[in-house]
Amino acid sequence: MFSRRTTLAAIASMALAGSLSAQDLDEIRMGYIADYFGTSIAAIATDQGLWEKHSLDADLKVFTNGPIQVQALNAGSLDFAYIGPGALWLPASGQAKVIAPNALGYTDRVIAQPGIDSIQDLKGKKVGVPEGTSGDMLLRLALADAGMSLDDIDVVTMDPSTVVTAFSSGQIDAAGIWYPFVDVVRQRVPDLNELSSNEEFFPEIAFPSSFIVSDDMAGNEDVIRKVIAVIKEANDFRVENREQSVSITAEFLNVSEEPLLAESQLARLPTSAEYEELSRGGQVANWFGTLADLYAQFGKIENPLPASEFYLGALYAE
Repeated sequence: MFSRRTTLAAIASMALAGSLSAQDLDEIRMGYIADYFGTSIAAIATDQGLWEKHSLDADLKVFTNGPIQVQALNAGSLDFAYIGPGALWLPASGQAKVIAPNALGYTDRVIAQPGIDSIQDLKGKKVGVPEGTSGDMLLRLALADAGMSLDDIDVVTMDPSTVVTAFSSGQIDAAGIWYPFVDVVRQRVPDLNELSSNEEFFPEIAFPSSFIVSDDMAGNEDVIRKVIAVIKEANDFRVENREQSVSITAEFLNVSEEPLLAESQLARLPTSAEYEELSRGGQVANWFGTLADLYAQFGKIENPLPASEFYLGALYAE
């Protein structure tokens, strides 16, 4: 995970910043998810020495999804986390604060076995989905768009790796899942059908992934500003150096570059300056608010908070 390049970058950053001692660094614990958009910011920050540059000592922890990270935030074992749009209902219900947008993704798909050609064909079928994820959100949206709901299908809750196994072995008829898992499944079931993509709902509905902070840490604005600074700098590196960011992320995760490269194409990546302007103008809050309202509509939460209460947009836009 930590390469020679990472070490040299960290040393260079330390030299630029002066001789920082351990006492000068704020220690944080930050979660990430092991795919391109869930890891690239943390990987770039590590590779480029950005944590040290901004006086942070980051303990990075891998998770399989957003809801588990929020549980860790609430348990006091994590300070910051990455979540996809499917987990936004958690900050919208007061369980964390959003500190920064990440990417406007369209990696999610509703996939089905050969012979199932439409969302309507899912009626009565067994559909696997990781609950509380962006795959779950897309499945609900696609069903609603077809005049259906979860009550019309047989929902089987499972984690992403189990979705891959269950779909590949024919134990489920369809799934709400995302890239790179879709590519893994396609290698085993090459004739699968993609029934829906979240890109179909853009721009009326955007699917921003984001970074969040625990309620306990939310009052520490100095540390939050440092984390936001790292995120912004890493984001701009990613925008300007897409292929290099894939290599850095693959090395960090110790995986092949190929699936990450494919995944990296499946999102819009505004610069940090663009995100700042969109935050000042209220567009980022509107994205989050729309998703929160959808979760209320789907019965996932009641009375979601206004986005202005769970997105720290003023801090991001500074």
